[in-house]
Amino acid sequence: MITCEPGSTWIGEAVRRAIREHADPIAEALLFVADHAAHLREVVRPALSADRLVISDRYIDSRLVYQQVTLEGIIPDPLTWLRAVHHGWTIMPDLTILLAVPVHVALERTGKRGSGEHFEQESVLTKVQEYYMQLVEEDTARFLILDGTLPPEHILKVAGEAIRFRFDEMNRKKKKS
Repeated sequence: MITCEPGSTWIGEAVRRAIREHADPIAEALLFVADHAAHLREVVRPALSADRLVISDRYIDSRLVYQQVTLEGIIPDPLTWLRAVHHGWTIMPDLTILLAVPVHVALERTGKRGSGEHFEQESVLTKVQEYYMQLVEEDTARFLILDGTLPPEHILKVAGEAIRFRFDEMNRKKKKS
């Protein structure tokens, strides 16, 4: 099953509105959390209960890094706060595939879309990269970093192989227990 955050639930539209309006960073962060909770309840948990593979375009790591940037200067230690809000109920991914691209490439790509979201500013993207690398350092076994400037076919091939390997590995562990 392929899904995404935000947007796979009814709360996703509220998140999109909060992003567009960028009026209240705390409300925006909490809407992202609410969308995640609904996504888990409506999509992820039922799929996992049926032993299905779930692939999500963006998930908790994305929220942690982007909201950490958004909440800087508003909440002391935003990462700790965000983790506390998720503690005890979220599901951590077995594998996170991080497509790494230089900030100038990301800006060129978003410029072609013309959306102009606050997340698409150079200073934000620079911090986002820094915070992703901190998450990678904390849990290197969970992350696969791919060069996002490589041809899409190559990225898909490597990502697909990594997903199949991790899925097979998880199934082998289940069978042993």
